[in-house]
Amino acid sequence: MRIASSRREDDFEINVISLIDVMLTLLMFFVMTATFEQRALMKVALPEASATPSAERSEDLLLLIDREGRYFIENNEVLNPSLETLKAAISGAAGEDRSRRITLRADGRTPHQAVVTAMDALGQLGFANLTIATVPAEPGS
Repeated sequence: MRIASSRREDDFEINVISLIDVMLTLLMFFVMTATFEQRALMKVALPEASATPSAERSEDLLLLIDREGRYFIENNEVLNPSLETLKAAISGAAGEDRSRRITLRADGRTPHQAVVTAMDALGQLGFANLTIATVPAEPGS
């Protein structure tokens, strides 16, 4: 009497682990190449500062940001630097006139997030006329 083994001779297995490794490698290759191609197609036009300063009008609302990221509207400091507090302070100073021109003066070493927060607050309130104050670059710097 022959006892049948649990495994027959004609059964075969396909090892798919190496196939999965190759497919993941190809997927990563295509993802990385598509990302590099997209970055190469992006064109960035940087703003230029004019050597001739524009005349500041008296009805402009002046928003100052100092080196530590503190906000000042005209000469009044905004004590809480949150977005909602800044929006309330800007609304109080500007009133209902959303066409009023805003001049943003930020220190050169101001954290970038402070400037973005100020611009976000102005955008959410509906101000469209924003001027960012700059100084002309010194020759040779």
